Amino acid sequence: MLVACMVELHDVGTFNANTRFKAGYLNKLERMLEKVLPHAMLKAKPNLSHKEAGQFRHRSFPYYDQLTSIYTKN
Repeated sequence: MLVACMVELHDVGTFNANTRFKAGYLNKLERMLEKVLPHAMLKAKPNLSHKEAGQFRHRSFPYYDQLTSIYTKN
C-alpha cells in the first residue's frame, strides 16, 4: 500500500519536484495510508540509516519498477 500511495502522489503531481517529493508529502502520505489501513498507526519517518537498511541489501525488491517510475527523470 505504501508504494501504491507513493505512485499515486507522484502521478497526481502535487508533490513532485525534479525526481523528489516536495515538502509536506509525508503528511499527505500518512493521511492516505490511514484511509487504506485505518488502525495501522503508521508514521512517515524519513532518512533511514544504513544500519537499518542493511538487512535488505541482498534481497529482491518487488516494487523496483514502480519506484523507478517515480524517482527517474524523463
